[in-house]
Parts: sequence; structure tokens; C-alpha cells
Amino acid sequence: MGILKIEGLKKAFNQKTVIEALNLEVTQNEIYGFIGSNGAGKTTTMKMVLGLLKSDGGEIYVCGEKVRFGDTPTNRHVGYLPDVPEFYTYMNAEEYLKLCADITQMGKAEQRERIDELLTLVGLHGEKSRIRNYSRGMKQRLGIAQALIHRPKLLICDEPTSALDPKGRMEILKILKEITKETTVIFSTHILGDVERICDRVGILYDGKIVKEIDMSRGPLGEKGIVVELDQEAYGKVAPLLEMHHAGGSEYIIENHSLREIYNVLHKHEVYPERIVKERKSLEDVYLEVTT
Repeated sequence: MGILKIEGLKKAFNQKTVIEALNLEVTQNEIYGFIGSNGAGKTTTMKMVLGLLKSDGGEIYVCGEKVRFGDTPTNRHVGYLPDVPEFYTYMNAEEYLKLCADITQMGKAEQRERIDELLTLVGLHGEKSRIRNYSRGMKQRLGIAQALIHRPKLLICDEPTSALDPKGRMEILKILKEITKETTVIFSTHILGDVERICDRVGILYDGKIVKEIDMSRGPLGEKGIVVELDQEAYGKVAPLLEMHHAGGSEYIIENHSLREIYNVLHKHEVYPERIVKERKSLEDVYLEVTT
């Protein structure tokens, strides 16, 4: 059994089904990307995993133990980073982590080493300013540190990069990749580029269930087609002869033709595109295929 296993999970609000027959398994020391549009049910699922929201059916297991609403001993295995973590802002990072360590009943001898280790990991070692003065990115990094204080086997990150600038996002992604040496990460987001950068496997949530699961370690996600950039005059010459569709702007995707066939048609009609390239599918392409 994996670190996290979900079987037939269901949840509805006011007779509107949000999660229906959701099955999911996350294995040890991987980063699992849990993706879907806003409102797809990602946060709802995470709250049920944490025992904070009652399901309408199905089972959830963390490290082989069944999760029960309102009775959450399984959370000793879990660290949680919400999209907007909250702190006692009059503290500094070290003081806050000491509070977290005390709450988890960590021994005094272990506290000093663990707090130093985590502050170094998230780039806040030696930071003495109060949390109220932290940037959004600094708060997210501190949030990761507090979620890891008790060495959890599973770290749940709910939209951890959604409101960060590019530099802040890259810092968080680097930390998440680093910590898989000691824990498993489930990374809920709608930012597909972030998922492509760090995730080992990806589950696409749509209509309340996982509609496709992707092993990112297997390489390319398939061929998108041959993309050519044409002006309107050139397009008018070759459109009747090639199977193509508009991809946006001056770009068109040609399918079911070899490069040789395309080159022959273009050359015969003296059409010389600004760009012609054989493209592979992105995660966004696959996501749109299964959700539209």
C-alpha cells in the first residue's frame, strides 16, 4: 500500500457532486502532481485526507491507517502547507518553529538541530525580522519548514505557488524537489508548468475523478504535430492541400502528413514559412484533451 491511498471517495455540497468515485495512490518519496481547474475539488480532497471534512463515501488511508473525520491520529504522518499559511506574526522564523516543535512534543535536544536544518533548507537561517515583515515567498518557505518540523511521511501542498512571482515559485519548487529525500509530496495546483518541472507522476482531476494519470518519468507525452508559421497569403495557398488547424496567431498545426510531404507542398507553391518545427505535446495539451 502506498503512503496515500484513496478508494471510491465521494463528496457533495448542497446536492452538487464535487468528488465522485475518486481513486488515487501516492507512493513513497515521489512528488505527485494533483491538477485540475479552480473549483475542481483539489482542496476538498486534501481536507478529507486531513480528516477536516467528512466524506460521503469511500476510504482514505495514510501509511496504511484509515483516516477518520474528526479523529485524526493519521495526521502524525502528515505535514500540510495551505495556499495561504497563517502565523503568529509577532514571532520570527526560529521562534515560530520552536513553538511548532513544542506542539509536536519534540525533545529539546532534537529541536535545535531540526530547526537549524529546516531554516537552512528554506533559506531563512539567521533571519531575525518578524514574520509580519515577510514577503509572500518568505511566508511560503516558512510554511514548508513548519509542515516538515515533525518529519512527516507525507507533505500535502495545496496551491503553494499560486500567488508567487517567478523567482518565488522557482524557490518553492526547488525546495519541494529537495525534500523528497525524506518525505513524499502531493502537490495540488492548476499551474501546469510547475508540475512539469518537478513531478514524478500526475493525476488530472475532472468531473470529480481522476480522468488520466501520467508517469512523467517516461519522457515525451506524445507528438503534437508539425507547427508552421504562415501569413494569410501563404495559408491560402496550402490550406486546401494539407490537413491543418489554427493554433493561434500565425501558427498552424499540420497533422497526418510527413515532413517530406509538407516540404514538397510548400516548395511547389513557393511558400517559405517563418518557422516549421515538429512539436511534442505539453502537459497543457494532454490536460485540454481530457477535460474538453
